[in-house]
Amino acid sequence: AKFKLGDAIKRTINRGGKVLIPSFTLERAQEVLYLLNELLKEKAIPSIPIYVDSPLATDITEVFKNNLSYMDPDTRQAISQGDSPFEFLNLEFIRDQKDSKKLNIDKRPMIIIAGSGMCESGRILHHLKNNIQESRNTILVVGYMAKDTLGKRIVDKQRLVRIYGVEYELNAEVVVINSM
Repeated sequence: AKFKLGDAIKRTINRGGKVLIPSFTLERAQEVLYLLNELLKEKAIPSIPIYVDSPLATDITEVFKNNLSYMDPDTRQAISQGDSPFEFLNLEFIRDQKDSKKLNIDKRPMIIIAGSGMCESGRILHHLKNNIQESRNTILVVGYMAKDTLGKRIVDKQRLVRIYGVEYELNAEVVVINSM
């Protein structure tokens, strides 16, 4: 999973695009952050802005940070030595909707992790609407997509997908990491 994630990110950055990661806010978003931190430490991906655009994922990540006793020994040790997988350079947690909307006008390469996991609601819809038609961007699917959801239509690479009642061309690269 880590190699495929790093590879997709590097390809997208080389095209000058954004990586959109629809994610479940509990556990999956934190798992993605953990892997991104590993890739950055190994210098397997360049350092670009990473946004967790979800008030709920932000709150849940705080719960993770405050409950170290539930983490494996390696993670506990890393955090106690100041190397938290949830706090690293260029990582920003976004609560405010205004800040979320600013990401759509920012054309720099970046990674945006946003809910919902099935792409049926939440802030990911705005990011998809604004970025799905650009071939330089990537939609990175890291979770299960149920039948009859926008997420499943993206996984199936349907040519046209409907977001907020409007059809958009799916030109962004779609990468599915089933091992997560």
